[in-house]
Amino acid sequence: MSYQVEGGELPHEEAQKYIQMLREKYPERIFKDITFKVDGDFVDVSYTYDVVPFERIRRITGYLVGSLDRFNDAKRQEESQRVKHGVCSDC
Repeated sequence: MSYQVEGGELPHEEAQKYIQMLREKYPERIFKDITFKVDGDFVDVSYTYDVVPFERIRRITGYLVGSLDRFNDAKRQEESQRVKHGVCSDC
């Protein structure tokens, strides 16, 4: 994560306090970059989040799973024999 200061100077310690405050307010977010815009005694903070990958969750044979790597052979075979339904675009 990087940060930049525009329009003036901002001590490193103060910038770190703002960053710490953002991390406490949004603990689930990963910040990509932060911009501090200094205007006299006021500081505007803008930031962007980094893309967080997500895992697809499916309901298979009564279980919510993201992947089949923890299934035993019988459950893997049961999943492979399921009838998979598609979506018809001209129905």
